[in-house]
Amino acid sequence: MSGVAIVCSGQGKQGPGMFDVVASEPEAEPIFAAAGRVLDSRDPRDLVRQGGDVIHRNDVAQVLCCTAALAVWAVIGTSIPRPLVVAGYSAGEVPAWAIAGVIEASSAFDLVAHRAAAMDEATHEPSGLAAIVGLRRDVVDGLCRAYGLDVAIINGLLHFIVGGRAADLRRALADATARGAIRATMLPIHVASHTPFLKSASERFGGLLSETGAEAVLPRDVRLISGIDGRPVRSVAEGLVKLAVQISTTVDWAACMDACRASRPARVIELGPGDALARMMAEFEPGIPARSVADFRSVAGLRRWMEAAV
Repeated sequence: MSGVAIVCSGQGKQGPGMFDVVASEPEAEPIFAAAGRVLDSRDPRDLVRQGGDVIHRNDVAQVLCCTAALAVWAVIGTSIPRPLVVAGYSAGEVPAWAIAGVIEASSAFDLVAHRAAAMDEATHEPSGLAAIVGLRRDVVDGLCRAYGLDVAIINGLLHFIVGGRAADLRRALADATARGAIRATMLPIHVASHTPFLKSASERFGGLLSETGAEAVLPRDVRLISGIDGRPVRSVAEGLVKLAVQISTTVDWAACMDACRASRPARVIELGPGDALARMMAEFEPGIPARSVADFRSVAGLRRWMEAAV
């Protein structure tokens, strides 16, 4: 095994301490400044310390998740062993492209802001995502048909995220619980990400992406994984099409984890708020050490753990 797999979190786990490890690191300052530019000049560190509902608002949450991933990368990226495998979960796929070296960090923030705006514009009634754990796919598909929902993310054989109208989600969750779901709960996300509800957002974002980065080159020592199918991006142009389609298409995170496992990295590190991806990866492949930045109290501790991948 060699190299490192980088997985970038999506939204849902934002909190006051999400930038603590790198908040005062000089290398991260340009990232915080770039985030502030698309947050109406608000410092993302101040926003999360203040907390409240605003940090879960779609247009803010996506920027915060991008900031969390890219701020850490700005501090430790040059010292991480190659080759790299990079994958992003939901909103984390845009910063994953920046970490892979395909787009600039400043461009990532512009893209994230436009992505969130397109999704908000396409959302015409209270909507969101919910987790259903402990039921088979055929049962979850039946719930989706019954309540007008769609599977948004596949996290495993018995772990799904579904999306749709908020009222329909609540009815489906009650039914899922009655059917024996281990967990059936609404998530703090207020758009029906990765479902056909956001088809117009995919189209709008795709138009923007077609003008951005199509001439970029994939670095030879980096394997960038597409969220919708877990396949390596072989062509930037084709990858950008998938990145746009991802907004309104099911994300197969289980396939992404399988792609990471197939590369046999020495370490998996989650960049972004929370530790959900690291925990999922540890369960998916116990033989590969997986940690989140949230597990560390200092950059020095994170670096020591990463250096063990050599």
